[in-house]
Amino acid sequence: MGIEIERKFRVIGEGWRRRVTRSQRMVQGYLNDAASLREGRQQASVRVRVAGDRAWINLKSREIGSTRQEFDYEIPLADAEALLNLCVGGRVEKLRHYVHHGGHVFEVDEFLGENAGLVVAELELDSADAAFERPDWLGAEVTGQPRYYNLALAERPYARWSAQEQA
Repeated sequence: MGIEIERKFRVIGEGWRRRVTRSQRMVQGYLNDAASLREGRQQASVRVRVAGDRAWINLKSREIGSTRQEFDYEIPLADAEALLNLCVGGRVEKLRHYVHHGGHVFEVDEFLGENAGLVVAELELDSADAAFERPDWLGAEVTGQPRYYNLALAERPYARWSAQEQA
């Protein structure tokens, strides 16, 4: 069983861009909706992701916070493309940038399409309370805020957030 320990932050400014070591375009969709998880009818999100010429199906447990069960399986690209057509809600498109800082790799997701304007950084850690060096471009932590989960962004994109939610 896989356990993901991940913290998520808003990104401020552009200082992170000069530290990018590589970038990859991704598209993903969900085979279940956020309401099923909120209401307890399902215990995991089921995601299909395509990144370049590779694809995965991924399941994440529905816990809110930094620690969740995660199962990730590579699948044929043709299967992923077919599964994307079965997804509910919208697709989430983004550029994922890999940024090294203080001995860690931050995955900075620059969202596209209806989520354009939203930039978040994710950091996978060995424990929920692991120390890390905080770069100056790292803004407020949003780990426990479900609206920042990709599943929520597929259902209610950033473009539909109120000005207060976007602040």
